[in-house]
Formats: sequence, structure tokens, C-alpha cells
Amino acid sequence: DIYAPLAGRIGIHDMRDELEDLAFAELNPDARDSINTRLEFLGDEAGANIEAIIEELTQACEQAGVTAQISGRMKSPYSVWRKMERKSVGIEQLSDIMAFRLVVPSIGDCYQALGAIHGAYPVIPGRFKDYISTPKPNGYRSLHTGIIGPLRLRIEMQIRTQEMHEIAELGVAAHWIYKQGQSSGTEGRQYRWIRELLEILDQTSGPEEFLEHTKLEMYQDQVFCFTPKGDLINLPRGATSVDFAYAVHSEVGDRCVGAKINGRISPLTTQLRNGDQVDVATSKTSHPSPTWEQFVVTGKAKASIRRFVRQQRREQFGDLGRAILQKAFRQEGQRYSEKKVAAVIEQFHQESVEDLLAAIGEGTLSDREVLHAAVPETKPALKSDDEKVVPIQRARNKNRKSNGQAIPISGLIPGMAVHYARCCHPLPGERIVGIVTTGKGVTIHTIDCETLENYHSTPERWLDVSWDLEGEQSGHVGRLSIILANEPGSLGSLSTVIGKNHGNIMNLKIVNRSTDFFELLIDVEVDNVRHLTNIIAALRATPVINSVDRARG
Repeated sequence: DIYAPLAGRIGIHDMRDELEDLAFAELNPDARDSINTRLEFLGDEAGANIEAIIEELTQACEQAGVTAQISGRMKSPYSVWRKMERKSVGIEQLSDIMAFRLVVPSIGDCYQALGAIHGAYPVIPGRFKDYISTPKPNGYRSLHTGIIGPLRLRIEMQIRTQEMHEIAELGVAAHWIYKQGQSSGTEGRQYRWIRELLEILDQTSGPEEFLEHTKLEMYQDQVFCFTPKGDLINLPRGATSVDFAYAVHSEVGDRCVGAKINGRISPLTTQLRNGDQVDVATSKTSHPSPTWEQFVVTGKAKASIRRFVRQQRREQFGDLGRAILQKAFRQEGQRYSEKKVAAVIEQFHQESVEDLLAAIGEGTLSDREVLHAAVPETKPALKSDDEKVVPIQRARNKNRKSNGQAIPISGLIPGMAVHYARCCHPLPGERIVGIVTTGKGVTIHTIDCETLENYHSTPERWLDVSWDLEGEQSGHVGRLSIILANEPGSLGSLSTVIGKNHGNIMNLKIVNRSTDFFELLIDVEVDNVRHLTNIIAALRATPVINSVDRARG
């Protein structure tokens, strides 16, 4: 998955072929043995054919005034097997198992030799590729073509200069050897993919993620697109405008807001095709969207988007952690001091104050532990044997002020920093409490939620919070348990009542069904607890509804 493709990307094709053959022998020994047996059977005949073909090709080149060194070989077992898989044929049906290479003095000779060969033999449609004018991302350059050559055999051909040949065989090192003492502006473009892998290494959170993105860079059929200035951008097939933007530069990708493809405004999800000209629109205030990761295909784009999401989460948890720690200082009558906090970061194995605050916000570090370390005199005295644990009801009400810390619940990314407990479905207008939850930030519960019993031994995780009643209040979900008459039109009556009262049914589940009644659980989107109460009252006045209660969990 890694070493053979990497050797190919660097340009060490001999090593790639050897690694592929060794892996093929290990992973699919039966197929390799079968192909090897067939190639050995064809060996003597193929050897004679190769000599005859080389002689004819040499004559064709000489007649065109081109001096060429021509060599031929049988394809490797893995190469033959891959072609069999792609074409879904047996080895007996494969006719092009021989490949020939022409090495000529100059680039002009490459095209002259190509013209001579195409003039002398029928060309196989769709097999010509010009990697001289459009090199591969690893700098590989050559002309590829397929012909029905001497002896009416289908053969593949590569035409290149000596420099191209050594670079193809020896890779990046050979390219730099050739460029010693010369100045060239092409190396940066040819080996940009190496820099992109280094960027991915900087942006990933660990070796597993780097391996995932590196694999994406290794296996890719290319499409070639252009910037408005005519610069060529190589991308994997299936790439979108966002992939293109990140290929141009990481900052272009981060600030991307739209794109024109061939002069027409197109969605960012549009897949690019060969020859497309892409003009990326950017904005200084724009940032990557987490949803982009669902449609981008390049490792660089995925790594950059994940880096931004991690940074965004870190900032949100950091802000939350700072608010939690400041509150802990106030409760102990202390003035919050970031200098005191900075003095204890090593004690908690954090690299910076920001990291420590983010850990508190995420719930992986206790604010009380940090407070006690930063201000030792706040440590509680040891309990005597006759002291009792504070009951949960007292823990709920202790030091609780009527003007609790307001949580702006609108505009947050779902699952980030603040979210609502599904066990009690809190609604604006109800008394609530916040619980610092590992990996989730703050979870909001109603004050009478039974789940709070699980946190009575960790009062430091409790937050005094209240609703931001001036903010957006729509989009909250209340759960109802309803017993409905089993008769025609009853479900329609229920939905009509909810709709007339401006509620929206988000989910409906039949819990139990009998001859006379349905028992339903319905999730209704409402603005606040008063809105839900009005809907319950209207439902209770409906003849086909036997009972309505608010459900928990």
C-alpha cells in the first residue's frame, strides 16, 4: 500500500516493479505462478519476436534520420495480472505482453521517432500519451503509444531521451544530479507533491491519519486542470474545486468561497475534468466548512480541513475552560490570574495555558484540581469521620443564584462545547444545570433529571447556567407520550392539532398497538416549554386522544 507506490511517485520504477512482484508473490502466489508459467512457455518464441521487432523498429527510425537505442522485454507478472483484472480476460486473450523502449538524443528526436513509427504501423486508438509536454507529478517524462507492429503483434512503446530514461529508472536523485550546476524553475513544480506530503505531515494529528492521507496521494488517476494564468494543476480523478484550491495553496483552500469552471459559476462539489480552467474565489473572512471533508478526495485537502476543525474545537473548549476556571476562582473568593495558572501547566502535563484551558473545557481535566494547584490555600480540609456527603438536592441549590451564567445556545456547531441531554430534552423556560462531560464540553440537563444522580460525587463538574432568553429559541425538541384511539383519521387529527399550534413533528414511533389504542412517542420541535405546554393542552382537548404526557428519555 505504501512502499511500491512511493517508489513510483519518487520515480524509482525498477524498485517499484521489484516491490510489486515480491508483494504479488506473497499475496496472490497462485496467480503469479500461473502467469509465470505462461510467460516462460512464451519465452523462446517471444525472445525471437523481440529481436525481429527491434530490427524493424531500428530501420524505421534510421529511415527518418533518428538514432535510437531500442530494447524490448516481456511485462512483469504483476503488470500482466493487473491488465487481466482491468480487462476481465485470461492471459491467453492478452496480446500486448511485450513492451519496447526507444532512447533518442533529444526531445525533437522523440517526436520525430514517434512520427516515423506511427507512419509505418497502425496505431491502437486511445493508447497515446504525451508525458513530455505534460509530465507526471513525480517529474516522469516520456511518450507512450501502442501499435500493431512487426509480425502483426500488439506492442507498447515508450520514447524518451537519455536524461528522461535515467530519471525514470533512478528517480528524484537522478533529476537533481542532472540539475547540479544549473538553475531551473521546474523542480518546484515537478516535485510539489513532496512538499504537499510534508504539509500533510504537519497538519495531521498522528501517524494513522498521515498514513490515510498519504495513501490518498499515492493511488490516483490524474486529471489536469489549469489556473486562470495557465499554470497546470495535477489532481486525482474525482477532485473538486476545493481540492483544486488546496492544490494551489493551503490559504487559498482555507479562504475558498466559490469557483468558476471554464468561466461558469459552479458548486464547490463539482468534479473536475481534464482541461478545465478553474478560477477560485476567496474571502478573508471565510473558513473551511467541516462538510467539505465529505466530498474532497486529496489528502492535502482532508488534512487541512481536519486541522481547522481541530483548531476550532480547541478554541471553543479553551473559551469554555477559561469561563469554568474563572467561575471556580470566584466561588473561592479568589481573583483569576492567568499567571498563576501558567505556573502549574507542567504539573498537569500541558504545553501551554491554552492547552490546559481546552482540557478543562473538554472535561478531561478538573477545574478544581487546577484551582487548588494554582492557589494552594483553597484546598479543602480533610473530612472528619462524622462529616456527611452533601445530598444531591443541596448540591443543586448550593450557591445557586437567580442570575446564573447565560449560555448562548444559538450558532454553535452541533456536538461542540454545549449540547442538550437526550435523557430529559431541556427546553427554554425550564430550570437547567450544566454538567462538564468528557469529550463533549457542557451537557445541559433539566434540574429534575434523574441522570444527575450519577454526578452527585463530582460537584466540581456542575455549572450554574440559565437560558439566553434574548437569543434564538426555535429548534428545540420536546418528547410526548400519547395514547391515541385506533380509528381512521386519528393520526391525521393529531398531526393537524400539532401543526395548528405551530409545532413540527420530528419523529414518531409506535411503542404499542392494540385493538383500541396506539401508544406513540413523538418528538415535536417547539420554541420553549410554554409552547410545548400549549400543544399538550390542545392535544388533551382532542376527542381521539386518550392521554398526553411529556416523556423523558
